[in-house]
Amino acid sequence: MKAVFKTDRGKIRQHNEDNGGIFINSDGVSLAIVADGMGGHRAGDVASGMTIEFLSKEWEQTTDILTAQDAEIWFKNQITKVNQLLFDHSAEHLECNGMGTTVVAAICTNRFSTIANIGDSRGYLYNESGFKQVTEDHSLVNELVRSGQISREDAEHHPRKNVLLRALGTELQVEMDISTITFEEGDILLLCSDGLSNKVSENQMREMLVSDTDFTEKAAALIDLANQYGGEDNITLVLVQLCDESESG
Repeated sequence: MKAVFKTDRGKIRQHNEDNGGIFINSDGVSLAIVADGMGGHRAGDVASGMTIEFLSKEWEQTTDILTAQDAEIWFKNQITKVNQLLFDHSAEHLECNGMGTTVVAAICTNRFSTIANIGDSRGYLYNESGFKQVTEDHSLVNELVRSGQISREDAEHHPRKNVLLRALGTELQVEMDISTITFEEGDILLLCSDGLSNKVSENQMREMLVSDTDFTEKAAALIDLANQYGGEDNITLVLVQLCDESESG
């Protein structure tokens, strides 16, 4: 399995409130995460950082993720715990009041990938059927699209595009989406913050993933493209590809 994580402050923001990483447990199973923090006084980077720290430490101690059900239960339990952690921290530290973060994470095995998400950080899958988004944004604009009130084209330029309906750590109870997809040799999973998806089209993402460039260079090129188009937000992504043993790096 090939995997690369990359994050960039972008061209406008003074701080990077995104976080993420790729973590491998003792069974050799990968956990990939992207978290896009939000909140005043740099509390966003506290929220995203605490999320990554908690989930990565829990993952290091996790074994026997053998089935999709195992992975789905792990996400439900651990994301619920980290939501409580963030909510309590926000209540106890005035400077972090109202902080939260999006999260999109994937447990990747050589048979399946289980994906959990809250907010508008996204997961995409490239496979023999093409390239498609495999998560649903928890945003006001996406609800307007789903209900038929606006078109997807209108959504791209909607003035309330950044309004989230769900985030990790902002409420005592959290609702997450969890799904499992087949993950086969050659498939590529892309997880990213909206700093990428708001700037780079799905066609451009697909073209970059199928290009002949090195796997790490694909990630760097996607970041560069988002910056070329303005880079107003932090930009973070993870790429994971299932490949045969001779190709893995």
